[in-house]
Amino acid sequence: MEDIYIVMLVALFALAITDLVVGVSNDAINFLNSAIGSRAFSLRNILIVASLGVAVGAIFSSGIMEVARKGIFMPGQFYFEEIMIIFMAVMITDVLLLDFFNSLGLPTSTTVSIVFELLGAAVFMAAIKIYRDSGNFADILTYINTEKATEIIVGILLAVVIAFLLGAIVQYISRLIFSFQYEKKIKYAGAIFGGFSLTAILYFILLKGLKTVSFVSDEFLEFVNLNTVYILLGGLVLFTIISQVLMSVLKFNILKAIVLVGTFSLALAFAGNDLVNFIGVPIAAWQSFELWQTAYQASGAMPGEFLMTGLAGEVSTPPLLLVLAGGVMVVTLWFSSKARSVVETGVNLSRQGDTTERFSANFLSRAIVRYSVFFGEVVGTVTPTVIRKKIEEKFKHPKSFSRAKKEDTPAFDLVRASVNLVVASILISIGTSLKLPLSTTYVTFMVAMGTSLADRAWDRESAVYRVAGVVNVVGGWFVTALVAFSAAAIFAAVINFGGIVATAILIGLAIFMITRNVVLHTRKEKEKKKKQPFQKKDISTINEMIIDTSENISDVIKGVNKMYSKTIDNLGLYDKSKLKKNKKAIKKLEKEIDELKGNVFYFIKSMQENTLESSRFYILILDYLQDMVQSIGFITRNSYNHVNNNHKNLKFNQIRDLKSVDSKTQVLFDDIEEIFNTQAFDRIDQVLAEKQQLLDEVSELVEKQIRRIRTSETSPKNSELYFGLLLETKDLVTSTMNLLELYREFNLAVETTMFPKMPGPKSKG
Repeated sequence: MEDIYIVMLVALFALAITDLVVGVSNDAINFLNSAIGSRAFSLRNILIVASLGVAVGAIFSSGIMEVARKGIFMPGQFYFEEIMIIFMAVMITDVLLLDFFNSLGLPTSTTVSIVFELLGAAVFMAAIKIYRDSGNFADILTYINTEKATEIIVGILLAVVIAFLLGAIVQYISRLIFSFQYEKKIKYAGAIFGGFSLTAILYFILLKGLKTVSFVSDEFLEFVNLNTVYILLGGLVLFTIISQVLMSVLKFNILKAIVLVGTFSLALAFAGNDLVNFIGVPIAAWQSFELWQTAYQASGAMPGEFLMTGLAGEVSTPPLLLVLAGGVMVVTLWFSSKARSVVETGVNLSRQGDTTERFSANFLSRAIVRYSVFFGEVVGTVTPTVIRKKIEEKFKHPKSFSRAKKEDTPAFDLVRASVNLVVASILISIGTSLKLPLSTTYVTFMVAMGTSLADRAWDRESAVYRVAGVVNVVGGWFVTALVAFSAAAIFAAVINFGGIVATAILIGLAIFMITRNVVLHTRKEKEKKKKQPFQKKDISTINEMIIDTSENISDVIKGVNKMYSKTIDNLGLYDKSKLKKNKKAIKKLEKEIDELKGNVFYFIKSMQENTLESSRFYILILDYLQDMVQSIGFITRNSYNHVNNNHKNLKFNQIRDLKSVDSKTQVLFDDIEEIFNTQAFDRIDQVLAEKQQLLDEVSELVEKQIRRIRTSETSPKNSELYFGLLLETKDLVTSTMNLLELYREFNLAVETTMFPKMPGPKSKG
């Protein structure tokens, strides 16, 4: 009998290691966002500081895992076997849920997830007990710590609203003081700003970070609480002096010091306080097993007869487990690509200037932006002109934050990074002193969003997408609570009724899902790297433009060529599933072209040489590429729709003719792809000379089908599809040849340093 529970303990600790990995990957946004976004230091140095904070917080944590044992449910109401079912259901749910959010690149709260998982599993087990005993479900309140659950829900709402508003207000005032050209004013006001900021972070470390450090006595914490005002005043004076020395004597940017210390403090607090979210449940299960084993040896108590009243006390975690947990967290911080994805979401939503927007606008974001713009116009109307002009001067963006930027341009400046860390530290400190269950994820993320709004990072061009992103993330937080509760309850039911077999199946499911997500995430990252030619670049010379457009054209030609052959082959085989895959692939290609066209404004702004003709050439190139993608999109979608609607397959002669055209287009497109890969533009004339043969063959096939209709063709849908494929093939070839002619003329003009008037795009009939 003991063997079953030993196996469950082994499984729980294995899940705990996995949970540490997925949990740290998600919570990395808490302490990496500001430092990475501002590029205050290199990524390596940022990770070193964060790793030190995580290691110190984890290793010196007291490890009192109260939340897992008694924070959500009353352990004395449950038997040992019921407790083990609850813990197993919670860990499986937590691993799957956090890994799911990591795969989406969305930050969520590990605290909220673990709390609602414990609540869900405990509610189910309590309901089962009540059903078997009294049948009065009102008694469920005696099993659950409803007060704690209510506090957490209220804490979520407070954290979201207050953090956003306070972040916006403090950032707005800070920007009015320093403006975007803060280098001059930081010399005069930097010492006071540094003193205030570092004092706030010190208080955060004392109150939040050191609260769970084992060697800190209760007397010291009581001393801090009783002398808070004196500590803050003393810290303000001391750190103001230190800040002035750093700036005047050592010539060190005080804002970088704030970011450095703030990153360390948040990492320290995260590891010290959130460690329970990852290893608290397995440790509580281990302690439960020890309590039952002692009782079993003493009195022969069975798992279904031994109440877990012993979990109500405080039991510290062995230091070795804390050291191992800290090591796993640090390694994850360095090597997790999913952690980068989650941080990237927060950074891009905060970016000063435009980026490729990840989120699509929705009705809620449109409404919020619309009414916000209206409110802003009203405020602007009643504000005196002199004051309005002064404010506008403070918010003039530096040129470095334009969209046509280098890869190493920061997402936002050090002023905003400092405000993010200081305001988050203050809010979490206040919440801790008031014993409010605030989530560090919610606070840090919403402060960053509030400062972004106040800093006018969300302008009329990007606001609707950024707001949609915030709405999606915040909505995901509430979904976290609901899914965590429901999934844990369902898994507890499966384990309760299915026993060890069901447990093994659920663990296998968790392993499969995590492995699958890792594979999909890795594939997604590889695809992102493959799409590098489509990424926005800084292009300032004609030579750079030729290289960039050559890469884009080569990629489009390759994609179109591959897609055309696949579509014709799959149409001949009447393969609906493969045609559907082709249809999805076309959407990616269309999206990439749309992104390129969306960046035309910034390309023109960045060009330095012969701006007018070079820009016109670039625009026409994109127009022809779009024509080509539209043609292959028509071919692919119509082929899929034909098969999906169960129309008759094309006849053998029609498929044979289309394959003949396909073989010739393959040769043509292979030649064009090689021209642009090798930039052998002198071969363009040779390819142009061969185009007419292919166009003539397409025209002959159109006439051939007309004759078929007059004599033997009986399917109007077949004829419609066949004509459509041939005519779009003709348009595809024509657009490609027009692009080649344009490139030939531009290349000749570049060689002769002249820019004659170039032909415009030819309309598609």
